[in-house]
Amino acid sequence: MNNKPESNYHELLTVMRLSALCLAMLFSSTLPAQKVIRASAERMETRIKELSKFGANPEGGVSRVAYSDADIAGRKYVIELMKNAGLEVTIDFAGNIVGKRAGKNNNLPPIAFGSHIDSVPGGGNYDGDVGSLGAIECIELMKENKITTNHPLEVFIFQNEEGGLVGSEAIAGILHDEQLNLLSSSGKTLRQGMIDIGGDPQRYKEVARKKGAFKAFLELHIEQGGFLDQEGINIGVVEGIVGIKQWMVTFEGKANHAGTTPMNQRQDAMVAAAQFVLETNRIALTTPGRQVATNGKINAEPGAPNVIPGKVDMTLEIRDLDFDKMMSVFEAIKASGDKIENETGVKISYQSLNENIPAITDKRVQEAIAASAKDLGLSSKFMPSGAGHDTQDMARLAPTGMIFVPSKDGISHSPKEYTSPQDMANGASVLLQTILKLDKAKM
Repeated sequence: MNNKPESNYHELLTVMRLSALCLAMLFSSTLPAQKVIRASAERMETRIKELSKFGANPEGGVSRVAYSDADIAGRKYVIELMKNAGLEVTIDFAGNIVGKRAGKNNNLPPIAFGSHIDSVPGGGNYDGDVGSLGAIECIELMKENKITTNHPLEVFIFQNEEGGLVGSEAIAGILHDEQLNLLSSSGKTLRQGMIDIGGDPQRYKEVARKKGAFKAFLELHIEQGGFLDQEGINIGVVEGIVGIKQWMVTFEGKANHAGTTPMNQRQDAMVAAAQFVLETNRIALTTPGRQVATNGKINAEPGAPNVIPGKVDMTLEIRDLDFDKMMSVFEAIKASGDKIENETGVKISYQSLNENIPAITDKRVQEAIAASAKDLGLSSKFMPSGAGHDTQDMARLAPTGMIFVPSKDGISHSPKEYTSPQDMANGASVLLQTILKLDKAKM
């Protein structure tokens, strides 16, 4: 049998395949690489510095507490940025700044994102500000790159985050009338503050959204801890926001003369409180897990140097992602308190002050954040948030996610708070890519 025709056929097929491969390689080399959209570190740094002028303090940080003149001025600055980026901006009845951008289908639930710009007294320039300016940066990038999402978008600058998540509580429908009488760090009641920033305390309940009102909510934020900085990791993918439970612990002993009462005959409330502090620290430190427990505020009565303290009031705060774990730590601390009570003769009682349940972020949103970081060539790690954020209120309404960027040396709520321009831009870039992924995702 003559095999030559078959041989010629295979040779011709090989040549054709090689030719096609060469053409493909030549053609692909002439195509521009797919554009990766990245946030502008320079623009974000410029805006952080501009915003930091409102409420600047001599130490280099800000005291832009909610409802203060500095807060009101800072809000005006942010509103102008939002308008210039093309957002339709309003102030809702609760005093939140809301910027809207239309999508291709405005019947779809919006994707929401944002943060806050108010600070603690003597605070830093990055807490809240990075997330707020990062949200605006995403809108700028979409405008510059002519990107229109399928879903409409909403940017939130929540009011008075530092004073108890006031703005996001209103959106979540859990802000109550009696809270409006509380004093803020500015010295104004929440009611007066709401009026001063353009809200209406008579109608704030109208801003509440229903569950399912948003496709998702995202918040970019500085870590406020040192893990990312210490480990050299670009992005934190937040698994959840810890629950916070607080108690007032009261120690009742017997006040007496500090000079004439022998040491072995004392019922010193301060001694019992000091032992309690050590036990709180020991239990939180030796219990497996990431829980934290703190005794942050103490008051002794009668408060004289020559009088044995007869009464001490002291706070106890426990935080963890698992509420049951929080309560088990409390029970262990309380058991140690019972022993202290028996040994010192000082009565110990507990009054519950405040309770915020843990808010677990959505697994699908976590995965979108992690994938976005990978697409941008950034390292990431999954981690909890040890601080409270507006996201925990928004988790009542929609799937949520948080993006952390490094805090230098883990410092926050301080003028020494710092996040580099590149880290801010990395966070905003991940935020943008996550928004675009969620816009296409079925959830």
